[in-house]
Amino acid sequence: MGPGLLRDLRQSARHAALIGLLSFFIAMGITVGSDFVLSKVVSISLSIVVLLILIFTGVLFDTIGTSAAAATEIPFHAKAARKTEGAQQALWIVRNADRVANFCNDVIGDIAAAVAGAIGISIAIRLAQLPGAEGIYWGVIITGFVAALTVGGKSLGKMIAINYSHEVVFIVARWLARFEALTGRNIFQMKKKKVYKRGSKKEKAKKNE
Repeated sequence: MGPGLLRDLRQSARHAALIGLLSFFIAMGITVGSDFVLSKVVSISLSIVVLLILIFTGVLFDTIGTSAAAATEIPFHAKAARKTEGAQQALWIVRNADRVANFCNDVIGDIAAAVAGAIGISIAIRLAQLPGAEGIYWGVIITGFVAALTVGGKSLGKMIAINYSHEVVFIVARWLARFEALTGRNIFQMKKKKVYKRGSKKEKAKKNE
């Protein structure tokens, strides 16, 4: 087992641990936030709006993650050469497609789906308490409603992601570019590779990796 493989395994382990920890706090935040909103909302219709927002969020991030995995760098090189807004960020997304897809699909997408299911159950319980309502029927209807929107939405999202992956990535990249311009920090741009002098110790070490 070479040093390069060991380094990659260590990086993957750190990334997995970071994603797991991040998922824990994101899930807690979304759950606490949605529970707080639902506790203050008396109207069932507004609770359904919260549910729809969560489902849409999951579908949106699933589409972004799939687009990142399906896109290639080639269409963005010319844009980067012309210094088009979002081109560098698009290259960053494509070159880090595994991490972007992992965060969007597995972290945000799955957490949103799980919390949406819990909120659906909460809405079903509230509907069952209405006069003349049958709890079991509302539970089945809400569960089917959440599943249909989630699965159907992700199916549509994947179709868009596969056929229009570059367009989706570039839209997201332009928003990231605007975020960077607003904050003044270059977070989602490719780092320039260091150029070492020929024959230097650093160049030899780089070749031996």
